[in-house]
Amino acid sequence: MNTRIQDAYFGAGCFWGVEEYFRKLPGVIETEVGYMGGHTDNPTYETVCGGTTGHAETVHIVFNLDVLSFADLCRKFFAIHNPTTVNRQGHDIGEQYRSVIFYVDGSQQDVAEKVKQEIDEGGTYQKPVVTEIVPAYTFWRAEEYHQQYALKHGGASCHI
Repeated sequence: MNTRIQDAYFGAGCFWGVEEYFRKLPGVIETEVGYMGGHTDNPTYETVCGGTTGHAETVHIVFNLDVLSFADLCRKFFAIHNPTTVNRQGHDIGEQYRSVIFYVDGSQQDVAEKVKQEIDEGGTYQKPVVTEIVPAYTFWRAEEYHQQYALKHGGASCHI
């Protein structure tokens, strides 16, 4: 069997609920939460929440392209959070909660830009979509107690 595997990285606010949503999708092989897009090595939850590292709470997704396309992941990403607010999701405020797609190659960048345009022009939201689409940086895995938090705690999660 020749399975095509790819990585994807999304920031859509508090990573607990975002991970749980993506973890359940057919074609998703693995998920983990962490931090990406900042300027500090080895960030911790406390330093990221302190607002000085520049990182976004990010979900890393390993998925099977034969089951789930990157475009489908992007559309689901836009459906599970508010991509029209800068550095905010619900009650969570700060750059760590920004809406961002970190692309791993030019193909993902093109797809992400196209889907963002579809969402922005499609009338789903009354405000413009402010989601950043930027190259993937080093992914720093979050502390173990954050991994599959919603699953471990009976479905408790953030905004989703």
